[in-house]
Amino acid sequence: MSLQDELASVQRRLDELGRAVSKLEQHVGDSLDMRRVRADTKHLSDDLALLRDSVGTTTPAGQKPRQEMVTIPDTPYDPSLWSGAEDEGLGAPDRRAP
Repeated sequence: MSLQDELASVQRRLDELGRAVSKLEQHVGDSLDMRRVRADTKHLSDDLALLRDSVGTTTPAGQKPRQEMVTIPDTPYDPSLWSGAEDEGLGAPDRRAP
């Protein structure tokens, strides 16, 4: 089974769990424990969505492709980029540092 199939299978089971929790809530009523179970079910769904994003699969709506890594060169930046900038922790040039 492919990763996509495994994730879809887990999503189906989480959907079933959500429906079962809703039915259970009808019998048990709204209590602190029931709210915890409902919150845990929601957290599992959110965590699965994060996992889908981290492994590069698309969400059901297909909106988020895997992001590519950006390489930053080791060469020094042009010093003119920093003209007029303040050094962090030292303050502005016309003031004294503590």
